[in-house]
Amino acid sequence: MPPLLRLVQQQGVIMSERKEGQSIEEIYADAVHWHVNTGGETIHAKRMGGRFRSLKWWTGSLWLLFFLSPYARWEGHQAILFDIPHRQFHFFSLTIWPQDIWMLSLVLILLAMTLFGVTAVAGRVWCGYFCFQTVWTDWFTWLEDKIEGNPIQRRKLDAAPWDARKIRLKLFKHSLWLLIAILTGVTFAGYFTDIYRLWVDYLTLQAPLVAWVVLAAFIFGTYVFAGFMREQVCFWLCPYARIQGVMVDKDTILPTYDAKRGEPRGKSRGGDEARGDCVDCKLCVAVCPTGVDIREGMQEGCITCGMCIDACDSVMEKVGRPKGLIRYMSEKEMLGERLPPLYRRPRVIVYSAIFLLSVSGILYGLTHIPPVELSVVHERQPLFMQMSDGSIQNKYTFKAVNKTPEDLRLRLSVSGVPGLQLLAADGDTVTLKSGKTIPFHVFLRARRTQLKQANTPVRFRLQGIDKPEISLEYESVFIGPSKA
Repeated sequence: MPPLLRLVQQQGVIMSERKEGQSIEEIYADAVHWHVNTGGETIHAKRMGGRFRSLKWWTGSLWLLFFLSPYARWEGHQAILFDIPHRQFHFFSLTIWPQDIWMLSLVLILLAMTLFGVTAVAGRVWCGYFCFQTVWTDWFTWLEDKIEGNPIQRRKLDAAPWDARKIRLKLFKHSLWLLIAILTGVTFAGYFTDIYRLWVDYLTLQAPLVAWVVLAAFIFGTYVFAGFMREQVCFWLCPYARIQGVMVDKDTILPTYDAKRGEPRGKSRGGDEARGDCVDCKLCVAVCPTGVDIREGMQEGCITCGMCIDACDSVMEKVGRPKGLIRYMSEKEMLGERLPPLYRRPRVIVYSAIFLLSVSGILYGLTHIPPVELSVVHERQPLFMQMSDGSIQNKYTFKAVNKTPEDLRLRLSVSGVPGLQLLAADGDTVTLKSGKTIPFHVFLRARRTQLKQANTPVRFRLQGIDKPEISLEYESVFIGPSKA
């Protein structure tokens, strides 16, 4: 039996209106009539104030950092820059190189665990308050409300014939939508190149093709998704809306209609005590950005934004009844059970543990990024060469990445075999260009009498000349002929 049906049966909801011979399943089927809007109608949600509406504004305003961050400068360069051509990620004074890309996987795991953990505790609050689709749609509909009027006025305007007023309002609205879409596209592209130069390139039509493609894609996506598709993106394009069911359990707090208190719904007439607190004003439906009737239980369209709670509380205040007819509540609490603390919920514990491990790994990586990344590859063909004087020679290819902003001079040495001779083009001095990976070759030569075994461990060491604090070591092997 579905959870909502079980809840209805246990609380005795709407049983007073049960027809003779009608089963509880038939009552449930009659009650749940909400359907997914497949795009045939435009949802004009009513906008009204309240604590969750204010919270939505504050969380949505965090996306202003997305628009402002690329313009910040730090130490002569853009503070946040994904420099793909030079394979660098600048985050203020920190520079991440491809060799440190393993931290990106930890960041993705961290974000996923945050999303899963928050969903397990409080439902789709990401969708309701932080998702870029939700936020941009909220901005677009706010402009629509200011320009074209409230939902009733907007519906009338949509149905009205085209005249000078309608053309003027529509043109003004769509111009602002396109302006936001353009700013979104330029800002996104600005994270991958210097944004000041990018503006000049766009305005002078000198931007490269990839920049125009990114701009066009974001203008189209922002304008169409936030302006026209709106909740359809959540229904048909977003995979998270589909998998939320496996993240939510009986302990998850969600916007919930207190059916036991509210039913039977309807306007009270002449002190009719049989009526519940719900006056059936449908304001909770009018303010929902996806058109959900929360009184019919949790549905796919609900993004847990809490707009229905603000609407219902305002009505309860006007009719002199207690607030909270619709409130954040778990299924267990609706059934009268006690909600367990977070530390006793296995799912939350697992998500939190993985989250903390990811954070620890990222902090370790950020605090232990070496100034020089070194790798040494032993030549495989041939493994060694016997010289005319009988000595054995091995060839090694060094790949060193200088992650510092200036060139480095390093001294190369080797240990492991007594009397081992090091041969390199520039002797024992190596110069590494800033931000460059230039491979160089090193030869090691030893007499056969110095080799006690076929494979002898050796250790290379690079020591900074101008900066002695920079020191790197790499273990390899010197290969000679078999002793057998």
